[in-house]
Order: sequence, then C-alpha cells, then structure tokens
Amino acid sequence: MSDTTSREPGQAKAAHRTSRADRPNRVSVAVYAADPVLRVGIVHQLRQRPEVDLVDDADAERAEVSLVVVDHVGDDVVALLHRLRHNKATRTGLVIGTLGPGALQRVIECGVAAVLRRAEAEQDQLLRLVLAIANGEGVLPGDLLGKLLSHVGNLQRSALDPGSLSLSTLTTREADMLRLVSEGLDTAEIARKTAYSERTVKNVLHEIITRLQLRNRAHAVGYALRNGLI
Repeated sequence: MSDTTSREPGQAKAAHRTSRADRPNRVSVAVYAADPVLRVGIVHQLRQRPEVDLVDDADAERAEVSLVVVDHVGDDVVALLHRLRHNKATRTGLVIGTLGPGALQRVIECGVAAVLRRAEAEQDQLLRLVLAIANGEGVLPGDLLGKLLSHVGNLQRSALDPGSLSLSTLTTREADMLRLVSEGLDTAEIARKTAYSERTVKNVLHEIITRLQLRNRAHAVGYALRNGLI
C-alpha cells in the first residue's frame, strides 16, 4: 500500500535512509489504498513535491503522516484506521470518494485528523492536507465541519438535559438510521446507505428500542415522529 521501489529490499532501505538524512525537513508520508489505481494517482502527485518524502513498506509505521485513500468507509477501513490510531508516530488523513451519513463521526472516532474528498484531491490540495496534518491541525470540508459542530451541539444539549424530548435524545447516527427505517429500508439497505456493517445497524436500532422502552422498529419510528426526533 505504501510507496515501494524496484530495487532490492536492502538497497531500497539504505537509499531511503540516506534520502531522509539528506532532507530532514521533508514530511514522511505513507499511502494506504486497497485499490492500486487510487494509490498510484495519489503517489504520483505527492512524489512531485519536494516537501514530501514517500516512504516504503518497511518504514510505513514510522511515517509522520498516513494517508488512507478509499471510495467509502467500510469495516475494513475502520479496522485500518483503528490500527493507525494506536501508532503514536503517525497522524492520519482520509482521502475519500463518498462520506455517507454517520460516517464522519465514525472516522473521527477512529482518530482521523483531516478529510479531503477525492474529487478535490489535486496536487496542491493534497500537499496542504499533508502539511496541515504534520503540523497537528485538523482539516474538514466546510459542509462536514458544519455537520460535526451540529453533532457536538446535540451531544452537549443531551448531556445538560438528558431527559428532554428533543433532537438531542437521539444521536445523529441513531436519527439517520430511524429516518431510513421510516423510508422502508431493511437492515442490509441501511448498512449500504450509512457505510456501517449490518451488525452495527442492528445494534444501534436495538439500543434505541431498549433505551426508549419501545416494542419494535415501527414503534420506534412512530415515537420519534410524534416527538419530533426525526
């Protein structure tokens, strides 16, 4: 996934160490992408920038910045993000095609520091993303930042008045899933729409039904509609 060369392993590692020593101000970056086409596109753009030092597989875990390049957030991506989160040497950025409802909270919970839509991932934008991550900054597209602030506000209101019947009674993820239930979607369809696993969808809906002491999904939808929760 991360950058590799055609040289012998020992030669590649030696050359890489020399390069890093000669150019200490460059930001070391590892690129992770299951799709080789996506990876090649990102690597090609970053390789042209003198501010960036693309690392090979042997040094990937020591990279200052890890860029995860994906179409959407699935369970495999979440597993990778969790693994990178526990690596104290790196900070993680996400270059993504589609970020579905609820997925923003999910990736932030996985420790992602910055998000860039793949449609906007041209060379200068990628460089700004890498430098911002390396400097400890967070980067989000404006519309996603608005959603995140709204979600945080809902959580704060819920903490101040957990018994009140308002939007804060449901998390953003819970409200999104109940809306999809109200539209007639089943578990598999909700999972595809939200980029969560079917097990997560079932668990979230079960949590709503249990917490609000309801009978089933239909009862939960009716309750939420009557109380203005969705």
